Amino acid sequence: MAPAFTAVPADCRKDHVMPEANSSHATELTSQYIAQVAGDLELNTKEQERIGQEIETLQEQLHALQHDHSVLVNMQQALGGVNRAAEADTVTVPSVPHQASAEPKQSKPKKAAAPGAKKTASKKPAAKAPSAKASTEATKPTLVDLIRGHLKQESEPRSAAEITAALTQAHPDRSVKTTVVRTTLEGLVAKSHAHRTKQGSSVFYTTAAASEPAAAEPQQEAVAG
Repeated sequence: MAPAFTAVPADCRKDHVMPEANSSHATELTSQYIAQVAGDLELNTKEQERIGQEIETLQEQLHALQHDHSVLVNMQQALGGVNRAAEADTVTVPSVPHQASAEPKQSKPKKAAAPGAKKTASKKPAAKAPSAKASTEATKPTLVDLIRGHLKQESEPRSAAEITAALTQAHPDRSVKTTVVRTTLEGLVAKSHAHRTKQGSSVFYTTAAASEPAAAEPQQEAVAG
């Protein structure tokens, strides 16, 4: 007879194979977890560095804002002191009438006389001021007189620009413009108080000594009228 073989149950075969499969599967999961933890750790480190840099930047901005805040507070205190001084002045101004009202009624005529004295005192300097200005203006020669006097002193013809330069140098306190001088010279030429000569594109002026007596007569007639 052939020997009888006993069949091994299927459950026993599975128990013999599963430990090896479970161990390989566990190693794969472990390696995956290790890789994932390493990646998360690297990301965490980079995120810490980024946030640290942002914190440094924010701290610098905070220090700058704190500095500006202290400067603004000092300015506010300084301006507040000025405003308080101004307010104190404004408060003392209305206090004067209150003190005056507490005085007896007999002092009122005296106060009425004081403003009158102030008005008369203020009127006198005002009246003197125009007279002083008029005297100073009367002593200053006019531009026509200056131009005629300059032409008398010069023996050669002069242009409007040359006359302007000479008058500006002689009278630095007066603003003499070439256009005004040229207009004045043309007015003198029209009245025969000066002569005009043209050389090329340039115009020169000379005095007319012979016409001065004739020019003086209309002025005397105007004064007499």
